Amino acid sequence: MPKHKLTGKVVSNKMNKTVVVEVERIKQHPKYKRRYKVHKRYKAHDEKEEYNLGDKVVIEESRPQSKDKRWTVVRKIGENREKSLGEAFDSTIESEVENETENETKNDNVKEGQIN
Repeated sequence: MPKHKLTGKVVSNKMNKTVVVEVERIKQHPKYKRRYKVHKRYKAHDEKEEYNLGDKVVIEESRPQSKDKRWTVVRKIGENREKSLGEAFDSTIESEVENETENETKNDNVKEGQIN
């Protein structure tokens, strides 16, 4: 019997050799035919502890590793985009702060009664 595979996003990596992967599925209401999203979290084994928050991964069904852990991370599909955007935002703020401090030092050299 083939093993099930699911794709999801890592939402926690605080445990030793374990990550929590959130899988999103789209279901359809039987009567009203409206589609909606359903989320479920799976604990998956991560032997090398190489996966970080926000990474898209593929998990595969495996033998029971613990009470809750029945999945193993197979591979990473995508990187964490939020992390790189956050770093870019921080560097932008740092450059703005540096520019403000330079402007303040220039204004400190003005003598009393002078206008720039």
